[in-house]
Amino acid sequence: MIEAQNLSCGYGRELILKGASLQIAPGDFCALLGPNGAGKSTLLYALMGYLKPEKGCVELFGKNVSLLKGSYIARQIAFVPQESMHEFDHTVNETVLMGRFPYLGLLQTYSADDYRVVDEVMAMLNLSSLKHRWLSELSGGEKQRVLIARALAQETPYILLDESLSQLDINHQSEIMHLLQDIHKNQGKTVLIVSHNLNLAANYAERLIFIKAGEILASGSPDQLMQPQILQDLFGLYLETVPNPHSGRPNIIYP
Repeated sequence: MIEAQNLSCGYGRELILKGASLQIAPGDFCALLGPNGAGKSTLLYALMGYLKPEKGCVELFGKNVSLLKGSYIARQIAFVPQESMHEFDHTVNETVLMGRFPYLGLLQTYSADDYRVVDEVMAMLNLSSLKHRWLSELSGGEKQRVLIARALAQETPYILLDESLSQLDINHQSEIMHLLQDIHKNQGKTVLIVSHNLNLAANYAERLIFIKAGEILASGSPDQLMQPQILQDLFGLYLETVPNPHSGRPNIIYP
């Protein structure tokens, strides 16, 4: 269980989160949505212990994240950024292998088991043929699959993703969401993704979390939250919804 209790934090003197509380239970597939500047990414960083709270706390399996070692957190939570920026280029194999770093001891090198995990993950995500390619040579969708593979190589119960769809075209967005759904169902991973795409989130996620002005506005199933009045409270815009004929989930109609 990841739990934020009355969480307030931000950058410098500016508070972005203002008393946010939520729980991410084992087995959840959640999408975090809200306007720009609402605090979505800030909440993600706070849940992983990157930001220290001004008030409240974050607990990971009942332990205060602020008191935990980074290596322990990295064995529980894998993070997929929007896009990795590196001063030096890396191959696909090197990048996925980085997911095994939390398991290395002092002066320890990667073991045969580490390489086995990496090979299995790359085969699972159809990346084996790209093993020796440089990240800079890949498309946006391929890069996101590599970053998700790195997260899977960490073998953590939780995977958190920060706007991993924002720079992808629609077919790659759908591909990544389908991949996350498959990982959630078949591997039992708990997934929390920050997204701006309401319809994709509603079609794939089991729970939506709406955040506005640093506070959790609502949390529930797509059927519960994809309602015109709730969406208007979130975005200040009246949005009608209709059932998606393929998923059965409510989808918005753009005005």
